[in-house]
Amino acid sequence: MTIKHSIVTDTDSYKFSQYNQYPEGTTHVYSYVESRGGTWKQTVFFGLQIFLKEYLSKRITQEDIDTAELIVTAHREPFNRQGWEYILREHDGKLPLRIKAVPEGSVIPVKNVLATVENTDPNCAWLTSYIETALLRAIWYPTTVCTNSYESKRIILDYLNQTGDTSLIDFKLHDFGARGVSSFESAGIGGLAHLVNFKGTDTVTSLLYGKEYYNIDMAGFSIPAMEHSTVTSWGKDHEVDSYRNMVKLYGKPGALFACVSDSYNIYDACRKWGTVLKDDVINSGATLVVRPDSGYPPEVVAECLKILDTYYGHTVNEKGFKVLNNVRIIQGDGITQDTIDRILYRAMTAGYSADNIAFGQGGKLLQGVDRDTQKFAMKCSSIRVNGIDRDVFKSPITDMGKESKKGRVTLYQNDEGYFTDIEGRTDATEVLEVVFENGKIVKEYNFDEVRKNASVIV
Repeated sequence: MTIKHSIVTDTDSYKFSQYNQYPEGTTHVYSYVESRGGTWKQTVFFGLQIFLKEYLSKRITQEDIDTAELIVTAHREPFNRQGWEYILREHDGKLPLRIKAVPEGSVIPVKNVLATVENTDPNCAWLTSYIETALLRAIWYPTTVCTNSYESKRIILDYLNQTGDTSLIDFKLHDFGARGVSSFESAGIGGLAHLVNFKGTDTVTSLLYGKEYYNIDMAGFSIPAMEHSTVTSWGKDHEVDSYRNMVKLYGKPGALFACVSDSYNIYDACRKWGTVLKDDVINSGATLVVRPDSGYPPEVVAECLKILDTYYGHTVNEKGFKVLNNVRIIQGDGITQDTIDRILYRAMTAGYSADNIAFGQGGKLLQGVDRDTQKFAMKCSSIRVNGIDRDVFKSPITDMGKESKKGRVTLYQNDEGYFTDIEGRTDATEVLEVVFENGKIVKEYNFDEVRKNASVIV
């Protein structure tokens, strides 16, 4: 059997048995998505548009229904064939749902509504909760990666404000995560989420996703770089020759090129860069980027700065911190927000500007998050039964952190910031916008808009 995606089967098994579990006379189900807290105090909303374009806007077919019934019944679950064939017949296979969401790139404090979903056909009340699995996954992963990247940006910007040039921020955290994620799709979605905040990446899939889903021709950039094999294949006695070859190939005026330099002895390599290779680097007119890739990052970067400064010298910027001549460092091993902070703090206390240092982050950027990182959940908060709206909520005494919201909640903004309340307030501006209705995408964002929304640092 060829596996084909269908929203009919993109759910959890227990959802199959829930279509007839609501109170008799239920015609509408209203649910919301939020981050209930977690590692960071806010989230940067991103990625829903990918899901809407790739999956939710696609019509279901008779083949989807027939295939699902075979799988679901063999799985020993009931299947709502009547409900799905109703959607196929009455809606031409388009999902009768309305989804509202905050603008992509918005920085929203936790414990607020980020999106809502409800059925638009009273015969399809069961459909709202049915898509929870797919919808929540489409939101939590890119939003959490985007938030992870955003929080790193906040740290780096703080040090640039104190010691350097804030205009350099776009290329201070480079995505090394493609090989560390679980799938091609994760690389595309997660990698693009990072590019909301930065413009440096080696995750090519993210560029494809940017063009396909957010209409940006080129979302990120990279530079020529060595890997260990292109150093070690020359042999230990010819390490310098491998570096000189790199300068010859890519050392052009105004260019940057990166050389991993810890294949044998990072400190000895820095001394070689500063002696036998110094003239090659300076005469090339390019900027050399030395990459340590092992050891305790704060200690290694600090020592490399010191050695390279000894040979290349520095200027002192207007903030009184040293900026190396001709050379920079990128630390791409062991990078977390904690190590970023430690590296930059140690450099600052030694008198070096954050301008000297960039970071590369792999698995911790794209794969080091899960749904519980920001405690994402989608919960029903209102239903309509026999024409009357009812508040719906849960309030478990064993974990009040999982208490859910009541009523037709939405997100508002006033002079004091964002807050969640029921629909209908006139003293504040509602933030949520309809992005999907009855099978059609009704609101799209381009990547420049997303980046602008996320550029607010709080």
